[in-house]
Amino acid sequence: MATFRADRRNEEVKKTISEVIREMKDPRISPMTALTEVEVTKDLKYAKVKVSVYDDDEKKRISSVEALNHAAGFISHELGMRMRIRAVPSIKFMLDNTIAYSVRISEILNELHKSDATAPNEETEQDAKAGRE
Repeated sequence: MATFRADRRNEEVKKTISEVIREMKDPRISPMTALTEVEVTKDLKYAKVKVSVYDDDEKKRISSVEALNHAAGFISHELGMRMRIRAVPSIKFMLDNTIAYSVRISEILNELHKSDATAPNEETEQDAKAGRE
């Protein structure tokens, strides 16, 4: 039962932080920034927020996370104003590369699928030529 409650709290914190980030006017934060996971400790003192930035440039992804960490106090204050929770957690943003990693795996699988699709056609053409001879 406690894990269900913690999951609901984590999702609510994630939704609220996401709203705050969307409303921020910081040019260092990429517009293609998404929160993937939020883990709030049981005592509500700390929150670890995993951020995924959809950008090819590694420097922009890192600078977006650094800008979010720089604005963590403001985001934490806004979180406290918007949510009614016992304690406002101290927020730490971390770069999450799982989505970029899964996109890369998908590209590799697509390339393998394309090469498999062309390979049988070449073999059947060679078999057909051998059958004619």
